[in-house]
Amino acid sequence: MMRALSLVAGLVLLAAPAGAQAPTVTKVEPPNWWGGHSINPVRLLVRGTALRGARLECGRLACGAPTVNAAGTYLFVDVTIPRGAAPGSYPLRLRTAGGSAPVPFTVAAPLAAAGRFAGFGPDDAMYLIMPDRFANGDTANDDPAASRGLLDRAHPRRYHGGDLAGIRARLPYLKSLGVTALWMNPVYDNTNERDTVETDNGRWTAAYHGYHAIDYYGVEERFGDLAELRRLVDAAHAQGIKVILDMVANHTSAFHPWVDDSPTPTWYNGTRRSHLANTFQGWSIADPYAPPQLRRETLDGWFVNFLPDLNQGDREAARYLTQNTLWWVGATGVDGIRQDTWQYVPRTFWRDWMTAINRQYPRLTVVGEVLEGDPALVAFHQGGRVGFDGVDPKVQYQFDFPVYFQLRDAFARGRSLKQVALMVARDHLYPDPNALLTLLGSHDERRFMSEPGATLDGLRLAYTFLLTYRGTPLVYYGDELGMPGAGDPDNRRDFPGGFPGDARNAFEASGRTPEQQGVWTHVQALLRLRAERADLRRGRTEHLHVGEQTYVYRRGRSVVALNNDAAKPAEIRIPATELPAAVVGGCAAPRRDGTESVITIPARTGCVF
Repeated sequence: MMRALSLVAGLVLLAAPAGAQAPTVTKVEPPNWWGGHSINPVRLLVRGTALRGARLECGRLACGAPTVNAAGTYLFVDVTIPRGAAPGSYPLRLRTAGGSAPVPFTVAAPLAAAGRFAGFGPDDAMYLIMPDRFANGDTANDDPAASRGLLDRAHPRRYHGGDLAGIRARLPYLKSLGVTALWMNPVYDNTNERDTVETDNGRWTAAYHGYHAIDYYGVEERFGDLAELRRLVDAAHAQGIKVILDMVANHTSAFHPWVDDSPTPTWYNGTRRSHLANTFQGWSIADPYAPPQLRRETLDGWFVNFLPDLNQGDREAARYLTQNTLWWVGATGVDGIRQDTWQYVPRTFWRDWMTAINRQYPRLTVVGEVLEGDPALVAFHQGGRVGFDGVDPKVQYQFDFPVYFQLRDAFARGRSLKQVALMVARDHLYPDPNALLTLLGSHDERRFMSEPGATLDGLRLAYTFLLTYRGTPLVYYGDELGMPGAGDPDNRRDFPGGFPGDARNAFEASGRTPEQQGVWTHVQALLRLRAERADLRRGRTEHLHVGEQTYVYRRGRSVVALNNDAAKPAEIRIPATELPAAVVGGCAAPRRDGTESVITIPARTGCVF
């Protein structure tokens, strides 16, 4: 066949055979990488059309042999960055019988490690923010041209306008409260569907919360962009505040382009038309006797029967997810990761994923979400010990939901405080009980003040425990004010003062009610005390007294006494201990009575000596 010559972009090319479709490239993931990285070569996923038979010209980089999916819409290729490659643009070119297309790629300059990738631990106090509900710092991105019509503050499941710029502007507020680490819900580009989606498990609309990713390498346009995220991280570090990014390796949005056009046939567990539903039997993963079908539903089932379940057993999907994690860390300089729905992903993947993280960022800390009330189930997923399945998942932290549920029962509903002490007594189940994230609330649960029987006295007492006990304490945004909020989405209300037109500005003391200021001041005082006293962060714990509604424990050289009885003060006897008057709670110095010290605690009060 005769072929004419044509000049394209300075190169002499052979014209395409008649009828051959020219290739297109619409996305390259990752868009950049770093020289000297622990992963080299990096595996690119190229999305486009007419990619069958493609070969790549890689210029100053070295490329392996590409593989293309059957539809010709995705191409995988290993790209090696030579030692000493200077940062800059390193475009590749993809060629097929139908023509050619550019493949943009950049070698990035690595961020300096000093002051970044630091991890978190018991010396920190963490604060959880939903970016869309905290503060609006840039009204220009409220209703972006790419996806208009989703901003509606009157609608609890629509976007409300909060963004990264708003969080950055309020960092001094977090600093004044005593926060040293900031966890944000996911900032991935999320579902932009305007219409409500009906499922067997409820109604789904725009994913303001961040857990329905449609682009793992994009920042949600209503929150800002990657540059704004970098500015936020740098500004937080300048304030002495670490940053933890929320990540989701279990599932994507149902509207992700992969769902109906997957890079590999096994990229997901099942298809839109044929898949298992997750029955949320997470305990089955920690049960050596659980039936295989139940484990399959847990690991392979689609979340709420709507969110497509990624298959980490697919080698390409697993490598993609691992590289994506390392890309977000390397591109932003964050200090930790909160990983969603931990127990619904194979433990072998977590082991390999954590190995890759530890190799590149040895100080980085990861906390996994296992929302279970049984410490044996949570402990099974904490790293540092090989389970019956022969796997050590290597993750450092887990959430302390077992104690969380007891705190809610005792301090909100007025039930037995003894159950808190008995739950803590099960710490021997954990490889490291100090590597637990303790909490009173989160975006997945009704707020403390909306529990039946909750009072501000109970909330303050709960904080006295939370901020003097082992682990790393977490404050959910607004709980430092005693904000109410029933189940999702009411528990995700806007922070008062974070949005144009708000009647009050609770970021300032003058904008808080006396009740809100009382809780805020109590939390601030406890966080300051925790920062000043290493024993409250890392001291040995000793139980001095456990009663039905009273609890006294030692943390190093500090002693904490709690009385959960709302009707009357309590007189507690402990082994003789020389203690001054309480620095928190107003209790007088204990009196000596022979070989005992007698502590008098007012009703519904906690004291720190």
